[in-house]
Amino acid sequence: MYDKLEKGQIAHFDVKSQLPRWIYESAMEAARKGERAREAITDPAGVERRQQEIRDGIERCLGGMPASDTPLNPVVTGTVAGKGFRVEKVIFEPRPQVYATANLYLPDDASGEAPRGAVLVLCGHREQAKHCDEYQSVCHYLVQTGLIVLSLDPIGQGERFCFYDPQAGEAPMTSVTEHENVGRQCLPLGDSFARYMLHDAVRAVDYLAGRPEVDPARIGVTGHSGGGTQTALLMMYDRRIAAAAPGGFIMNRPYFLLTGKAQDAEQKWPGFSALGLDHEDIVLAMAPRPVLVLATTYDSVPIEGPRHTVAVNRRFYEMYGASAKLGLFEDVNVHKFTVPLARAAARFFAEHLLGRTAEPPETVELLPAEALLCTRSGQVIGELPGARNVHAENAQRLAGLEAQRQALPAPVRKQQALAWLGERVHAGRKPCDLNPRISGAGELGSMWALRTVWWSQPGLLGHALQFFEAASAERRLPVTIAVWDGGTARLEEHAMWIEETSASGRIAMVLNPTGIGALLPHLNHPEEKPFKRFGLMDKFTDELMWLGDSMAALRVYDVLRAVELAAGLSNVDMTDIRLYGSGRYGIYALLAALVDPRIRSVQTVNRMDSLAGWIREPFYDETDSLSFILPGMLRHFDLPDAEAWLREEGRLGEAAAEVTGQRGAGHPAAG
Repeated sequence: MYDKLEKGQIAHFDVKSQLPRWIYESAMEAARKGERAREAITDPAGVERRQQEIRDGIERCLGGMPASDTPLNPVVTGTVAGKGFRVEKVIFEPRPQVYATANLYLPDDASGEAPRGAVLVLCGHREQAKHCDEYQSVCHYLVQTGLIVLSLDPIGQGERFCFYDPQAGEAPMTSVTEHENVGRQCLPLGDSFARYMLHDAVRAVDYLAGRPEVDPARIGVTGHSGGGTQTALLMMYDRRIAAAAPGGFIMNRPYFLLTGKAQDAEQKWPGFSALGLDHEDIVLAMAPRPVLVLATTYDSVPIEGPRHTVAVNRRFYEMYGASAKLGLFEDVNVHKFTVPLARAAARFFAEHLLGRTAEPPETVELLPAEALLCTRSGQVIGELPGARNVHAENAQRLAGLEAQRQALPAPVRKQQALAWLGERVHAGRKPCDLNPRISGAGELGSMWALRTVWWSQPGLLGHALQFFEAASAERRLPVTIAVWDGGTARLEEHAMWIEETSASGRIAMVLNPTGIGALLPHLNHPEEKPFKRFGLMDKFTDELMWLGDSMAALRVYDVLRAVELAAGLSNVDMTDIRLYGSGRYGIYALLAALVDPRIRSVQTVNRMDSLAGWIREPFYDETDSLSFILPGMLRHFDLPDAEAWLREEGRLGEAAAEVTGQRGAGHPAAG
């Protein structure tokens, strides 16, 4: 009998366009902030101030960097000969017991001469990474011009599968899938997965700088796609980089927004846009050091992006009289580190790191992939004793944060946590009148249903359905605001709760937080699954994080505005407003109750018991899992803390005992 209401739409407003429009406008406002800051730079001193802001900003957005003072403990496990060069198979430790595998390409004459320039090659999302044809080819073109080359396996690729099972001889996930799995678990810790990618690259530079064949003042970096991302991070962070050729990544946020795509875990830098930073700053961070942006005309990265970003940065290089050191090489091709890009990079690095003009060969002869393996088994996990992965690093990071929280006096911990939560939920929100619109939705047995629409924020409407007994229509009634996965699109599943709440003399107000139920944005095609990994809602959640926001904070604010709405309705007893949360979205009700003392009590069922427990779980269903993440929350509190504080205040409903742990996080249908 709820079918018609579940499919109901909102008249008079295009609510399905409101979330993408609101995010785009917010992102453009942040982009203009950056444009104004860059336009205000008039001399090299201004460039250098901006460069410090960029370095500090990216480190802050990634959650800080791991220590770089631990020994690398490098080991060369073998050597293979090429034509005019040899390849050393290297394993080193960027962090204790985290083993990075790499190939070091050394020209035959490298040992007998003075130290020379070297290039770090950072691989994109190819499962074989350093020994796949695409990236091995790049290394060959570079070494053939006389450069020393270190090609590094990224986390989850090459010989670094984090979840490799030695008995089965396979991994349940690799590359992008693995990055996203552990990357999402970084976020509640206040970290980005990119911190580990960047730190691996920094330590790879440490390794190169320590080789006697390498001149530490002449180390460059290149990479494409995911490797272009890593290259960009290193350009912003590590001042030792003497020249850079980022490929398949440099653009800017306004152009990327037009693609409608979500990004990979290492490409999520929470708060970067909010600081007024953008891809233009990646290149600016290098000025006046040489940069050649590598791009392809038909890339999924819009070609207008790299063209624009190079053009914007031209004047900063001109301030140093170094305009010739900034360039763009464009190949008419698709998203790939193509041979023309590789040869252009080789010419560029030969000029700036070797001080000579070089023309790389037209073709190269690759080595067998298996000959480049640094391990006997092909994977560090299972072969090297105690080898650790990012999941273990997250668990260690979590334990440290838990110890820090527990070291604080209980009252101080609560006060600081509530202050942080209130700031996160309200940051950047613009006040506006609710201006509610109420209309009849029909009768269901003994109940009446009312549609209610109001302004949660300027540009974002909230929506709920109210259910109450028709016989009580002339009375002020207490209200329970319900928040569950799917909102009004999943009424039938919660029919018993709705009817029992109404029969008890309360209004059951079923809330659609932003992007849910009738507020779900337009789909790109009828068969689209908007909550899948890298789907429509992941994309919007990514963009919110770039803006220093999150879907969780936005939806908690929606709940608070629904409370404010209820308190002002003529049919509501404002002295008795309660919340009910079910499934993963129950976290929104719990957090809203912490923020707003007007909420008399909160009851949650089938909700995950703790974010710490979720982080310690290696495998989980990623569907819609970004939606309940409040970045940095575990630096201040976890869900059991929230329950304890509400219980102390007498505002925790009895049903909290029905929490069923991982079900809420692992199953989209929970609730």
